[in-house]
Parts: sequence; structure tokens; C-alpha cells
Amino acid sequence: MSLSNPLRAAAAAGFALAPALASAASLDGSTLGLGWAVPFAGILLCIALCPLFVPHFWHAHFGKVSVFWALCCAVPLCMLLGFSTGIDAVIHVLLADYVPFIIFVGALFVVAGGIHVRGTFVGRPIVNAGFLALGAVLANFMGTTGAAMLLIRPLIEANANRRRKMQTFIFFIFLVANVGGALTPLGDPPLFLGFLKGVSFFWTAEHLLVPWLFTLAILLAVYLAIDGVCYAKDVKDGFKAPDEKKAFGIDGGVNILLLAVIIGAVLLSGFWRPGVEYVFLGVHFALESIVRDVIFLCAAGASLALTTKETRELNHFTWDPILEVAKLFFGIFVCIVPVLEMLRAGHDGVFAPLVALVSHADGTYNNTMFFWLTGSLSAFLDNAPTYLAFFNLAGGDPAVLMTEEARTLMAISMGAVFCGAISYIGNAPNFMTVSICHERGVKMPSFFGYMIWSVGILVPTFLIMDLIFLGV
Repeated sequence: MSLSNPLRAAAAAGFALAPALASAASLDGSTLGLGWAVPFAGILLCIALCPLFVPHFWHAHFGKVSVFWALCCAVPLCMLLGFSTGIDAVIHVLLADYVPFIIFVGALFVVAGGIHVRGTFVGRPIVNAGFLALGAVLANFMGTTGAAMLLIRPLIEANANRRRKMQTFIFFIFLVANVGGALTPLGDPPLFLGFLKGVSFFWTAEHLLVPWLFTLAILLAVYLAIDGVCYAKDVKDGFKAPDEKKAFGIDGGVNILLLAVIIGAVLLSGFWRPGVEYVFLGVHFALESIVRDVIFLCAAGASLALTTKETRELNHFTWDPILEVAKLFFGIFVCIVPVLEMLRAGHDGVFAPLVALVSHADGTYNNTMFFWLTGSLSAFLDNAPTYLAFFNLAGGDPAVLMTEEARTLMAISMGAVFCGAISYIGNAPNFMTVSICHERGVKMPSFFGYMIWSVGILVPTFLIMDLIFLGV
């Protein structure tokens, strides 16, 4: 979310773009207790449990459930902390974070959904691994959301006739929707936020390339081992490559240009700083952010106008996945407001015992704890403000963090980006990938079923990476 990506999604999304992360008006996180996290916990539990135990109710009413939990957070904020404080906080998160998040994610969904890749791709392990590796690379240039939306449909087509294919899309979330976007500020919102704070554009690629390649190699090797076994079983059960061969080609090629326009708009909002702001309902909007979002909307509109109906039908394009994200993330964005304020409070808030873990007794930074705390919170909260909170805890000086404290900045950056893969809500493209898979008849694990995969595979991988590249 990058809440500016909730759940990495607006970060995330996540919105890999330029999140507005100003603190919610006068809401003071240091005065809030853990009870304010109940609505956020409630909506997460509903997302996790309702599809398992009341699937028909959930699919028919998940939007209403999202609004219910949003009201459970917003109404007490207004009643107990003052109407002005509560309503300002809600308006701020909706206008400054949620709306830009939906515009960005929606634009990428529409534009990528207009690109149809033709060809005979057979879901053999090596072919699937090639898709995953390509997506991980592309994520650094078009964001994790853009890469995921571009490649998920051809990957589904390649594996259409395979019986055992769930693991492919689980690793797709690991690699394309999260880990892949760790090398540039374009890849994921936390890194873009760091860029806006003064971190050099190429610093992440220079310092994270080796751990990124190491992590990528481990995950691809694990994937090839798992999918190799599954593929052998599929072949034994009668799977074979289709006889018909289709020439490679791309329909809706104009959308590739529109993707480039979206990427250019992200870069523009980072490099162009005219210093002009507009205020609406107490929320400040920078001119560069307004221009960026207008470009996103124009790109989406152009895609709808210029892409043929036949091309979208070949992609099985529908609006359901983006509508599901919009409805659920509405509740998530609102419910996460007090949680993020408590996190921003640092040593003065309820998370103080956790915050204290990032330093050794001698005052030096504990890079391992920076990684795991940033990552753990980013897996369920918004990774952009989480990145910012720990960035500030580490001193907040980009010149120092890029040099003598480089490992600390590496830990914060990788924690925010890598660990969004731990849960379905860790990043917007996670949720959209799952939604598209469900829509296309691909069976995916439940919320907790997915976490069995992610914890079992990602945590050991990250532990090895941590020991080698971060130390204690």
C-alpha cells in the first residue's frame, strides 16, 4: 500500500511514486494506546478469515465490511479526540494517500491490461523461472505494480494446462511484486521516498545489487526445485506442450509507450520541484504531484481509447481486480491512520520497546534489527512511512547514511522492499495478482496458507542474506 501505499500498496504499491507522507494534521501518536489498532486488526482478520469461513458472504459484501471497519476507526477518532482532529486525519489519508494510490495503481492496471503478449509459452520450470527473473528486472524500471500487471497474464496463459501451478504465482509475488523492485527509486515507494529525502538515485543499485542478486538466486533455485518436482508429476499425469505453435507478437503496443509516459511522470515528480502548493480541505498538494496524477489519468484514458476491445478480451481484462483493491484498501487506509501515527511517535509511542531494539548498548546501530523491524512492520503496515520512521531513527541524514552508516540504510531499504512479500496485504501488486489469479481460475492459498509459504521460504532466505551482508 504505500499508505502512501498501505500495506505497501500505496507505498507500494505498490505507488512507487511520490507518496504524500505528511503526518495526519494534529493527531498525536504518542498519546494513542494499542486499542486504536483494533479496527486495523479487524479488517486484516476479515481479509484473512472471511474467504475461508464465509466465502459467499465475503465475495458479496467485502466492500461493506471495509466501510464498516473504516467507520469503526473514523467515528471514535472524531468522538474521542475531537471532530476536527478526527475528520482532518481521515480526509488527509484519503486525499493525500488513498486517491493518488488508486490513480497510480489503476493507471498501471489499465495500461498493462491493454498489452497482450502472443506466442506459445509452455509453463516448463525454466520458462516460468525466466518470467520471474524478467519481472524482477523490469520491476526496477516500471515499479513492482507495473511489472506484475504486465507479466501476470502471459504467465497464467503459459501455465493454463498445468495442474500443479500455485507455486509459480506464489513466487511471482515474492520476486516480481516485491523483491525485484529493490534497485532503483522507481521500483518501490520507500526507495522513492528515500530519493526525495536526499539518497542518491543510483545509491540503491550500487549497494543493493549484490544482496539483491544473492536473494534472487536463492529464490529462483528454490522455485526451480519445487516446480521441477511439480512439472514431473504433471507430465506423469499426461501434461504435454500444445501442438499448435503461435508466433511471438504484441498486441496493444501503444500501451508500452503509455507505460513509458507513466514512468516518466514518476521521474518528473522526483526531479521537478517548482515549490508551488495548493491547499484543499486542509491538505497540501504539490504542483508536481498534481501534474503527475493528471498524467496518470491521461495515460489510462488514452489506453482505453486506443486499445481495441479484442485485445482486452484476449487478456481476459475485467475491472473486478482493481475494484476489489479500491474497496478493501479504502478500509485499510483509514484504519491504519492511528497505527502509523503510533509508529511515527518512535520512542514516545507504544512501539517504543521495539524501537529501542535498533541500537546496541554502546550506541551503535543494530542493522539486523533495523532490517527485521522495518520488514515486519512493512509486511502488514505501509512500507513507505515505515521506511521513513526508521530512516529518521537512524539519524535522518542521507549523507551519513549513504557513507559510514551504509549498512544501516541497506537494512532499512531491503526490509521495506523485500518483506512486503510476507503477506498478501504487504504490497498492492500482491493483492492484485491474487485477484487476477482467482478471476482466471488459478487456485491460490488462503491468507494464512500463503504465509506458510512466505515464512517458510522467505524468512530463511532473508536470514542468510542478513548474516552475509548486514551482520549485527
